[in-house]
Amino acid sequence: SEALKINKTLISLNLRYNGISSEGCKWLSEALKINQSLNSLYLRYNEISSEGCKWLSEALKINKTLISLNLRYNGISSEGCKWLSEALKINQSLTSLNLRCNQISSEGCKWLSEALKVNQSLTSLN
Repeated sequence: SEALKINKTLISLNLRYNGISSEGCKWLSEALKINQSLNSLYLRYNEISSEGCKWLSEALKINKTLISLNLRYNGISSEGCKWLSEALKINQSLTSLNLRCNQISSEGCKWLSEALKVNQSLTSLN
């Protein structure tokens, strides 16, 4: 994550199948708060969970360059959607968010729909 803080050229980062946990997301989110070049982040098939979404949402509230975030197959529950929805109410750069194959219930959908009432940038939500 330290390298991502100072890197100015990387635009796409694929970290799928890496066993990244919520703790890993904490470090990654710290880098995303500072990084100004990354456009796409692929985190599918990790172990991020809802706790990891809490950390990522803090970064999404600040980051202005990330346009695509793939969180497919990460064990994210409705609680994670609550965190992400708070970020989506603020974030104006993210256009694509992939949450497929997680454990999102109708409550999680409710949180996301509330965010979509406010968000003006998201064009794709899976």
